Amino acid sequence: MNRLPVVPLPLIRALAIVTVVGQAGIAVTGAVVRVTGSGLGCPTWPECFPGSLVPTPHPEVDALNQWIEFGNRLLSISLVLAAGLAMLAALTLRPRRRRLVWLAVAQPLGIVAQAVIGGFVVLSGLVWWSVAVHFLVSMVFTWLAVLLVAAVSDGPGPARPLVPGAVRGLVATSTLVLGALLVAGTLVTAAGPHAGDAATPRLGIAVAPLAQLHADLLFGYLGLLIGLGFALRATAAPRIVTRRFAILVAAVLAQGALGGTQYALGVPEALAALHVLGAGLVTVAAAGLWVALTERPAPPAATTGPSTGPADAVVPGPGSGEPVLTEGARSGA
Repeated sequence: MNRLPVVPLPLIRALAIVTVVGQAGIAVTGAVVRVTGSGLGCPTWPECFPGSLVPTPHPEVDALNQWIEFGNRLLSISLVLAAGLAMLAALTLRPRRRRLVWLAVAQPLGIVAQAVIGGFVVLSGLVWWSVAVHFLVSMVFTWLAVLLVAAVSDGPGPARPLVPGAVRGLVATSTLVLGALLVAGTLVTAAGPHAGDAATPRLGIAVAPLAQLHADLLFGYLGLLIGLGFALRATAAPRIVTRRFAILVAAVLAQGALGGTQYALGVPEALAALHVLGAGLVTVAAAGLWVALTERPAPPAATTGPSTGPADAVVPGPGSGEPVLTEGARSGA
């Protein structure tokens, strides 16, 4: 790694943003697999069919379902390549930034772990709780990818809070509620009509009470955000914090409206996939607010007074203690 040229920070940041998009996007493509009934389009793993890594004609599996499921697997491969490049780029920096390196290393490892979880989902016949774990792990690594983007611009110094501790505690509490909200959403999905395959057993609980739980958690989350808004105003939070907060509120309101519409219309396939996209966007927005609460500035450069330039530079003379002009001074540069 020491022999590799240092990758510019803007390129590392771009690779990190691609990772964020990929982590959130792969959850959406997974939703497309589920709502189209393509979860067992490739019924084995890591092969698509026994003896074949790619889709092959099969009398019991529609070709379109095969390619939808196989396309999701190809996206995982593309994503791990992008995350791997981001990791290698972060390792070229000198001196190495420990936090940036750990976040960068976590991304390709997480994608590989997700691929293994996806394989278990297929081999278990799309059992509902495995699908829920698959989605929730995607949201965790989406969050970490946002932290990776922020870490590219961080200095090596310790984190400096931009808001009081009470405000940070309120954001942490809202984050826990958001996690519970996502879990409740997976339960609604597990009891709903889109299993990924017609023969897959569903969660044996009625959809209505689970949807009500999901809605109650949403209202609780919105209540916390309202309180957070007043707290940010009272503490004169920096503009970056208030801007990230406004983005989060907009994302949550849009997601709530979409969820209500989806439920009223009987959970149509297109809206179900869009709802998963909304969950990813809310997660990205919440992580963006989280990282805006602190900053890690670079330490100030040491000042030693104005430089006189190479023409006036001197070094101690050998032995006698007399100053000797440098090469630039001798040549009259």
